[in-house]
Amino acid sequence: MPARDFYEILGVSRTASADEIQRAYRQLARRYHPDVNKDPDAEERFKEVSEAYDVLSDPQQRKRYDAFGEDFRRVPADVDPDTYSRSRAGAGRAGRTGGGGRAREGGWETGAGQFDAEGIDLDDLLGGMFAGRGRRGWGRIPGSDQEVELELTVEEAYRGTSRKLTVRGPTGTDRTIDVKIPAGVVNGQRIRLGGQGGQGTGGAAAGDLYLLVRIADHPRYRVSGRDLVVDLPLAAWEGALGASVPVETPDGEATVKVPKASSTGRRLRLKGRGLPNPRGAPGDLYAEVRLMVPERLTREEKRLFEELAGTSKFDPRRPS
Repeated sequence: MPARDFYEILGVSRTASADEIQRAYRQLARRYHPDVNKDPDAEERFKEVSEAYDVLSDPQQRKRYDAFGEDFRRVPADVDPDTYSRSRAGAGRAGRTGGGGRAREGGWETGAGQFDAEGIDLDDLLGGMFAGRGRRGWGRIPGSDQEVELELTVEEAYRGTSRKLTVRGPTGTDRTIDVKIPAGVVNGQRIRLGGQGGQGTGGAAAGDLYLLVRIADHPRYRVSGRDLVVDLPLAAWEGALGASVPVETPDGEATVKVPKASSTGRRLRLKGRGLPNPRGAPGDLYAEVRLMVPERLTREEKRLFEELAGTSKFDPRRPS
């Protein structure tokens, strides 16, 4: 199926201002964020919205998207989108006046060059990319950009890590590159490795390789942007009376002070103990209270709980 239009995804017109695009993104991000929306399709919708915003909020990427459409990442960086757009605007007339061409799927081809379905000379529009096709080969063509998904653990995102990546080339050959991942990357972040993408031909520059970060599910931590959430198991009396208890963080053990009368679901914030931020304040870690009771009661524990049940006026099912 064809890719959905980024403007359609955000629900804005193609002439929308930067502020309109930002407002639309914020509304949709709040609606589809996986921590808020538990619908099975919400996460994919959130990724779709995020990708659309990443492109349309960047003036240069938006200009290239407007000019080249969904294939904008495959068009070499030195192809001017303004020149391309101007050429398309007047190409309908010029393309239909030529003769002597032969039909091909999707358009026309002549000995002089290639034409699309509207008669646009692709060789002119793309700055000579197709010059020399035939006995001389394709000529000087810059390499294409590539994208690889990179899965990290929470600990790797927190501290940074190194990886060896195997990238498949256009001829089927593999190459291995060493990659250093900085501390503080977040889910959905794209890391650009200049010149590590597809190889150019005829001495042209290679494309870029983009690493799309995915933080894997963790048995202890839940990730929300740069914030981390961890369950904090407490005994019933610790929640009732308050306590100081240890909690695990990616940077080691910390102590959290539990206020008295803390019920399940209460979040206790440890400022700055979430994922680091190379350009600003780090995220926070939230310890979420989970009250626990013993699976098996001793005779004395049972007696004390029965005594509490007989004397306490507390009813958890009635509002206080």
